[in-house]
Amino acid sequence: DHCWVVRRGGFAGAVVPIIVLRDPKSGRRMTVLTDQPGVQIYSANGLAGGPLGKGGAVYGNRHGIALETQHLPDSPNQPHFPRTTLRPGETFRSRTVYAFDAD
Repeated sequence: DHCWVVRRGGFAGAVVPIIVLRDPKSGRRMTVLTDQPGVQIYSANGLAGGPLGKGGAVYGNRHGIALETQHLPDSPNQPHFPRTTLRPGETFRSRTVYAFDAD
């Protein structure tokens, strides 16, 4: 479970592709696009021995992944990180797109 910093270059605030996951066997692909400065990646390291999946499927460690776009975890304490304070009357909006296609 780690947070990765998104390197944007000149695209700050724009929705840009940050991750592409691809299955070489089927050609299926998932692309994650976001305007957020970080992505938390959870790779299901502790999944073994958990509840059964659909149709009684048994899942083991690293049989799943979660990609959660977000601000950086220590942002409130790091003045050089993007601001995360939301004052009364302010609105926070972000955009993340999970796009699926195949070769």
